[in-house]
Amino acid sequence: MAEAAPPDGAALVSRIGALLPELRPAERRVGEAVVADPTSVARESITALAERCRTSAPTVVRFAKRMGFSGYPQLRLALAKAAGIEEGRTARGPISGTLDAGDTLEQVVAKIGYADARAVEDTTAMLDIPALEAAVDALVGARRIDIIGVGASGVTAMDLCQKLSRLGLSAVDHHDRHAALTAVSLRGPGDVVIAVSHSGSTPDAIAPTRLAAEQGATTIALTNHPGSKLAQTADIALVTTTRETTFRSGAMASRIAQLVVVDCVFVGVAMRDMTATRSALDASFKAVADL
Repeated sequence: MAEAAPPDGAALVSRIGALLPELRPAERRVGEAVVADPTSVARESITALAERCRTSAPTVVRFAKRMGFSGYPQLRLALAKAAGIEEGRTARGPISGTLDAGDTLEQVVAKIGYADARAVEDTTAMLDIPALEAAVDALVGARRIDIIGVGASGVTAMDLCQKLSRLGLSAVDHHDRHAALTAVSLRGPGDVVIAVSHSGSTPDAIAPTRLAAEQGATTIALTNHPGSKLAQTADIALVTTTRETTFRSGAMASRIAQLVVVDCVFVGVAMRDMTATRSALDASFKAVADL
């Protein structure tokens, strides 16, 4: 996995959480300690953290560098900043988005709002603007656009397809592997294939993306894990920054983060030709105005 630029303090812990699956076991233990209690890590010496994580000081340094920092002191400063931002947030709301069995419905509403707000804030803070620009460039000039999303990611794929279609682009969404593979087998240079997967490890998204790349189409991944197989397979990776907690299978905060990126892509494409955009949106609105 390539070393990333140091994340902004507001999104640092979420980004580390997203990178955990790609780390070696010893480095992963350090990352898990950071995600579990970043404030404590920010106060710990490198020796204390290494002992607590059953590893060595050089491993902690390697972890810091893998996260994009020059060393452990720089990581501690960033964690302290993240802790300060979090302290300001928690003064207004719940400590985390984790749901407990004894929570009241009022607490559930507050925690869900907190987790979703974090997903939006962290994703927009960390979104790779050059990658977004490249995705918009590819979509504006695309002959055909195939959007792949299976299960909960299918909701995101459907939303993006509907938005791009209303701009007059030739877009179609696929929600199973067979349909996706059949479609992308006929694609080539000038076409764009977008695959949506929070984990980036969904075979039903990876296989069509790989085939599309082999056919010469431009491929875009929308995922939460920049080191995932899907992100590495695609030409362009649009990365969300969020951590699912209690009801991961419900795809709650991850879906919100994906839809934020979808909106950024849609507006980016729409603003390339505002006259054509207004014309297309007006025409599609009038078509259903009387229904």
